[in-house]
This record gives sequence, structure tokens and C-alpha cells, in this order.
Amino acid sequence: MRIIVALFCLSLVVASCNNSEKTPDVSNIKLDISTQRFERDLFGLDTLNFALQLDQLQARYPAFGENFIYTVLGADPKWPADSVSAYVLGFVNSYRSIYDSSEAVFRDFTPYEKEIKKGLQYLKYYFPNYTPPKKIVTFIGPMNGIGVAAAEDMICVGLHLHLGKNFSLYGSALVRETYPDYVSRRFSPDYIAVDCMKLLLQDLYPEKQEDRPLVEQMVQQGKRLFLLSKLLPKTEEYKLIGYTKEQLKAVYEHEAAVWDLFVQNNFLQTIDNNIIKNYIGESPKTQELGEASPGNIGSFAGWQIVKKFMKKNSDYSLQKLMTTDAESIFQQAKYKP
Repeated sequence: MRIIVALFCLSLVVASCNNSEKTPDVSNIKLDISTQRFERDLFGLDTLNFALQLDQLQARYPAFGENFIYTVLGADPKWPADSVSAYVLGFVNSYRSIYDSSEAVFRDFTPYEKEIKKGLQYLKYYFPNYTPPKKIVTFIGPMNGIGVAAAEDMICVGLHLHLGKNFSLYGSALVRETYPDYVSRRFSPDYIAVDCMKLLLQDLYPEKQEDRPLVEQMVQQGKRLFLLSKLLPKTEEYKLIGYTKEQLKAVYEHEAAVWDLFVQNNFLQTIDNNIIKNYIGESPKTQELGEASPGNIGSFAGWQIVKKFMKKNSDYSLQKLMTTDAESIFQQAKYKP
């Protein structure tokens, strides 16, 4: 087996921004969306009258309140009401400092609401039949829990996992057991819209667990990244794929070598999941390409294949792209960096 080794070194030059193409005007697409600050209401409850006020809070958040208690916090539905109340109060008391930190960062959530709304306008533009969420609900949850979620007509944003990559608790054992450093470095406010749009794309086009050749899985991931770039046209590409600026620049500089990794090792048509997992999905690096290389390199290559395909098929709608067979896209693109 031929292996390409250690081509990546860290670069100090900033990667180029996403999408220099002209973007459609979506300002006339009307969306009714508002933000509810659940964490403020929860942490503002009177701890001396907590049980009653918790019931009232759930009544104000009929769709989210119960999910928060039993799904986000993990309370047992079989517990009596007083045990549930005590459990939630324990969480509030132990997470008070994290709430205070979130208030310092997100005293004004308006900029993030606007960015999410703009993404939803693009989503509605490209997919007119899609019904977007009408509410954004912010919350504070366990540090090893979820960062975004969707429920009924809302999208839920966990502020505890968007406090900035240098937030002290992200280096704790509790967090690092769930989220390694190469993931938690993206726990910053400017990834909120990216995380939300990725979640909605998963709702729009659920990923299917199929035993498909690596190249087809690469193209499928490339489709998602291409679509994400259209929903967030002003967001830098490195944020969309989850690289650092330096990693993305280096990947583009060595794009031919990245492709050779798949071609010369005959990986493109493999269905061996032990090989595929090395190139699709979250990972700290690509072993063959060196310590400074990013993981998920197959998704990057798939993205470039889709870009090449769409340049040749400029009349394609995004809906048509997403339903076009991955192998057909690969064959027509004739990608060769």
C-alpha cells in the first residue's frame, strides 16, 4: 500500500472566505422568528419556592420545558414531582457560574438570531416547501450534553457549549471525555449559526447508514457542505467543515496530494468501514498526512468534487443536487486537482 506522508505544516496565512459568487437577495422572504431565553427564566426562579415556579416555567414552555428536564438533564420520568424539582434545583445551583458566564457573552443574542434568520431565509429560498422553525430557545445544559437540538417548531441553542474556545471548563475531564480539543475549539459564539444550519440540514436530508463505497460517502458529505455554504454564504469555509484557518489553507495547497491519498491507495471504491472511518467524520488528523493535517479529509475531497460538478451543471437546483446519485456526480465531475 502506498502512503502519502506528512505533507501538512501549520501556516500563518488566513484561508480565504467562503463563496465569492453572487448570492440571491432573500430580504423579501418574510419569516416570523423570535428568541426565548429559557436559561434566564430557569436561573431566575426563586429557589425558596422552586417546585411551584418550575411548574409555572414548564407551562410557559410547553414544548421545551419537559424535554429540557427529561432529555437534556436526564431526570427519570418515574420520579415523583418533588424528586424532579430537587434534581433540577441541584443543577441550577451547581451551574450558576456557567449561567453567569453565558450572561457575560450573550447579554444580547440579537446578532446570532439575525444570522440564524438569514440562514433560514436562504433555506426557504432554495427549498420553498420547507417549514422553518418559528422560535429559537436558548438554554444552559450539562457541559457534556448537547449544543443544539430541534423540537417541533423550534431550534434550541445550548449556550454552555458556545462560550468561546478558551472557556476554562472546556479543558475539564468531564468535557474532554465527550468533546476532544479539536471539537471544543469550535465552542464559540460564531459557530452558533453553523451548528443550527447543520442540524436543520440533517432534518431536511437525514443521513442514511448505508454500506456505500468511500467515494460515494465523500460525495454525500460534499453535497451537505456545498448546501451549507449556500445557506451561510458569508461564513468562512473553514468554519463550515470544522477546520482551523491554517488547516484549510494547507489542504488547498496540497489538494492534489490529498486526492492521491485516495487514488493511489485504491480507497475510492472500498466498502471497508475500518478504512472509511479514517476519512469521514470527526477526527483529530489524517494519519498519513501528518500531525498538522485535519481529519474528515474525505468530506473535503467530496466537497471539491461537488463544486466541480456544479460548475459544469450551473442550471442544477440545490434540490436536484441533493437527490442526484453520488456515483453519477463523481463520474460527471471528472475531478482531478
